[in-house]
Amino acid sequence: MNAPAASPPAGLPARPLRLGTRRSPLAKAQSQQIADAVAELSGRPVELVEITTYGDTSRERLAQIGGSGVFATALRDALLLGDVDLAVHSLKDLPTAQPDGLVIAAVPPREDPRDVLVARDGLTFAGLPDGARVGTGSARRSAQLLAHARGHGRALQIVPVRGNVDTRIGYVHDGELDAVVLAAAGLNRLGRSGEVTDILSADTVLPAPGQGALAVECAAVNVDLATLLAELDDPDTRAAVTAERSLLAALEAGCSAPVGALADLLADGQIVNEMRLRGVVGTADGSTLVQLSTTGPVPASHQHALALGRELASEMLAKGAAGLMGERAL
Repeated sequence: MNAPAASPPAGLPARPLRLGTRRSPLAKAQSQQIADAVAELSGRPVELVEITTYGDTSRERLAQIGGSGVFATALRDALLLGDVDLAVHSLKDLPTAQPDGLVIAAVPPREDPRDVLVARDGLTFAGLPDGARVGTGSARRSAQLLAHARGHGRALQIVPVRGNVDTRIGYVHDGELDAVVLAAAGLNRLGRSGEVTDILSADTVLPAPGQGALAVECAAVNVDLATLLAELDDPDTRAAVTAERSLLAALEAGCSAPVGALADLLADGQIVNEMRLRGVVGTADGSTLVQLSTTGPVPASHQHALALGRELASEMLAKGAAGLMGERAL
């Protein structure tokens, strides 16, 4: 990130900047990273404002309450009301439609986008016994895990789980589950990567569109703050997640749909010259998957990244992806 500003930008408020965050330990950890970076850039303190979202309080499955977008609504309302100056979201939790009045001012460098396994007795995914009880609240993970296990002659029992990282890992420690599947990024940000027993390659489970990336959002009218936050933006990460979320939007799928996507920058020697976008749609039971990929030049603009996602979505729809969208529940 860039060096700190010599003095606070003239257009920013004199008081500390207020950063809206969910209350979970993971949300606060990643928000604090952004708060520290913004404080360094702006030369003024940044305080966290904890906000409870409906997704945090409801125990229903995400697919039943509107998908992971329910985590963003309260934060966005606080921004629009002026209760906070900026908010930090896990990008995978944001609906693809950007609301009027708000702007994603920065997408910082991405953490590891992959999913990981935390299993009893240090088991890897390949080492799970036939019929193992695996916890996840994600239809995307469920579909791909079941399909991969079936392809290797094994069966899994998927158990729907909700809750924070401690709650989910606790099911394994208490013997209720053989394993849980979590995002590598979350465990890394919490300093708990040592609890991972297996990293699931993207060839096994494609992550959620935008997984591992953060979105720093503010009111569109707050031009000075948006300009400051843009210093935290990573163009390569933004291009990748733009392509992934464009795929999701073109499939007309919500955050809870069993859709995975990952964009990689490919290098020829020392020169990064291509982007590969992979996508998958499946039935929740893993019986059917549509998985395709496409490559193109590194997007030179936002519009090029959007076009790459739409192109792959069109191919997937032609292969039958539309017929799989209805089976979203675990």
